[in-house]
Amino acid sequence: MPQTSTPPYASQVRDAYPELDHIESETLRERVIEAWVLGLQRGGWQDIEDIPYAWNIHDVSNVEHVRGVTKIALAAVEVQRELHGADPDTDVVVAACLLHDVGKCYEYTDHVDDDLLVEPDRDTYATEVIPHSISGYALAHEVGCPIAVQRAIPHFLGEIPQRTLEAELVKSANSASSNAITQAAMGITLEAWIRKYSQTQDSQ
Repeated sequence: MPQTSTPPYASQVRDAYPELDHIESETLRERVIEAWVLGLQRGGWQDIEDIPYAWNIHDVSNVEHVRGVTKIALAAVEVQRELHGADPDTDVVVAACLLHDVGKCYEYTDHVDDDLLVEPDRDTYATEVIPHSISGYALAHEVGCPIAVQRAIPHFLGEIPQRTLEAELVKSANSASSNAITQAAMGITLEAWIRKYSQTQDSQ
């Protein structure tokens, strides 16, 4: 039977993402947590670790992917600073990386066993109608994340007309992590995965 008590979502988020400590702004850190809590509540998830990376790749969790994206982006930030003299905003990069796939809380409820869920709000939120990068943007907006974070969350070309350095870091880190996952899980690149499955699902 699904549990009926509310899972300790905020604690789950803090435990899942130690990279939160890289966000200097306490306010922004709490808003990232709040966005995840809302997503988990509305999606009806019992455990943040149960959200899969993709609708058809369940051996890798979304948490693992999000952490990978954040770590890759943080490494890229250091390279950009040390070798190229750029100055990306680390708080923005980390917050956007941690939130870039929060929308999967809504999108993937139909692709897991029912016993992993409590009571998804399917009438309003838990649906595949809106791609997860856009619903993630909406969650970040709802909890009051700065516009710089919001605009770095949509990670497909064309979703944001004018992209920032931070947005490009999130996008490239997501591609690097996703390519590693699809290669390990299916022996194909992310682009090949998208071509193969885009007729039935939105791309990752």
